[in-house]
Amino acid sequence: MIEAGSTVLPRVVVIGCGFGGIEAVRVLSHAPVEVTLIDRTNHHLFQPLLYQVATGGLAAPSISAPIRHVLRRQMRAGRLTILLGDVVDIDPDRRDVVLEDGERLRYDHLVVAAGATHSYFGHDEWMPHAPGLKTLADGIEVRRRVLLAFEFAEREPPGPARDAWLTFAVIGAGPTGVELAGTMAEIAHHTLPQEFRRIDSRHAKVILIEGGPRVLAAFPEDLSARAAAQLSALGVEVRTQAKVSAIDRDGLCYESAQGTVRLDARTMIWAAGVAASPLGRILADRTGARLDRAGRVVVEPDLGLAGHPEISVVGDLAAALSHGHHTPPRPVPAVSPAAKQMGRTAAANIVRRIRGEAPQSFRYIDYGALATIGRKSAVAMVDVPVLGTLKFSGHLAWLFWLFVHIFFLIGFRNRFVVLLDWAWAYWTFARFARVVGAPERLVPRTPPSERVGGDPRSG
Repeated sequence: MIEAGSTVLPRVVVIGCGFGGIEAVRVLSHAPVEVTLIDRTNHHLFQPLLYQVATGGLAAPSISAPIRHVLRRQMRAGRLTILLGDVVDIDPDRRDVVLEDGERLRYDHLVVAAGATHSYFGHDEWMPHAPGLKTLADGIEVRRRVLLAFEFAEREPPGPARDAWLTFAVIGAGPTGVELAGTMAEIAHHTLPQEFRRIDSRHAKVILIEGGPRVLAAFPEDLSARAAAQLSALGVEVRTQAKVSAIDRDGLCYESAQGTVRLDARTMIWAAGVAASPLGRILADRTGARLDRAGRVVVEPDLGLAGHPEISVVGDLAAALSHGHHTPPRPVPAVSPAAKQMGRTAAANIVRRIRGEAPQSFRYIDYGALATIGRKSAVAMVDVPVLGTLKFSGHLAWLFWLFVHIFFLIGFRNRFVVLLDWAWAYWTFARFARVVGAPERLVPRTPPSERVGGDPRSG
């Protein structure tokens, strides 16, 4: 407890400034509590648009905002502390969280919203060759690799080496993989033509590899089929029932009905697996909480931990169920609207406990799902009261996707800048965030004497 004048205020620690953590802080800012928010970065990231940074459509600041600015109104109340730090341990007996420098922070109530990271299904050695897309650093690295691939293809003579640089493999056909593949095809076919002398970017191959039977497996089969058709129209080659078995610097292997297939590709992006934050395992070790197969913490109906109601887990780290009034409990998807709702519920339950009231079970309100594929291409599934679930695709779904993402972006400036960039890109196909800072000196393996034009430094 912390004394404020003559009043002793409960201390609440929130780990993570993603969607769930921010919503929890916003609710708690109206309660008589002291709140400490801890995150390893100084910004909130609008992750649904991260692929646009990775493909040069948006600059990094357009989809992120300094967390101290985002929560400036809550800071003015005088009971919110924001710390930049990495939580490495949680001690539920002492009610401490431990930072990487050994500092301990006491709490009366704890909200863990640490999110998720990449899962390579036990093959972490694939990570250097096929980066994932979870952070701003990931987005900038993927953008660097995609843009440099065209640059190095320009230096190669026609042949296998050039073909490998112009082959892009996206592994995993969920929303992120579909959005990446569609946008990369647009870059090759519409943005970069006429910008290179020795290569035609329209000859680039974008291959979407999925281990399951169809793309967007979480969507109904009819929308999945429409998405596959729209990807094909954009020039993306979709390979389903293809399970990756090996990845190296020069390409990958996957298992299919025809056996093992080798694909030579110098640019590979991982969008296939998600694993919970390592804090999930720490919570399991310290509290006896159960984990699901993805490492997410199995929570109680009120989002607390069994035996430790003072600890709540929300967002991608929580294996939660939605408890409807007249429906059986159902799993909550790992999407940003769910994280927001969990953050608000966990914070409201903390306030109820402080007041001596019983906490409420979490109920997820599902508004539907969206996935964009490319210019004027998207699929949408929206729940509308009375009318039920509406499913649509194509141009209308794409416009709806644009509106939703602009609406949920944090900050008027970000909304304005993103809208302006998208409008310009729509009419011109231009992507002005195609900038690589301090590129790595990757030298193609073809001997200089065999390259078109001889010495690549000439001219």
